[in-house]
Amino acid sequence: MYNPFFSSMMLAIEAQRVIELRLVRLAWGGSEGLAEAQSMVTEKMHAAGEAMTTLMLGGSPETVIARYREHVAFNTKRLTAA
Repeated sequence: MYNPFFSSMMLAIEAQRVIELRLVRLAWGGSEGLAEAQSMVTEKMHAAGEAMTTLMLGGSPETVIARYREHVAFNTKRLTAA
């Protein structure tokens, strides 16, 4: 059985790691910090648009949460690789 509370909590926990990694990158500044700030805003706009489209086309909130978790996992991997 699907538990939306669990998925939401996992998203919140996983997002905290991305926030930490991004704050470090922003604190270092320079061209990497600037690129991360721009990337962060762009990614959030795309993710929100994707979520809105999914819901407008009849998708479930669970689908949106699962997709956000994919974005968070990708960012965690990207930010820890450098």
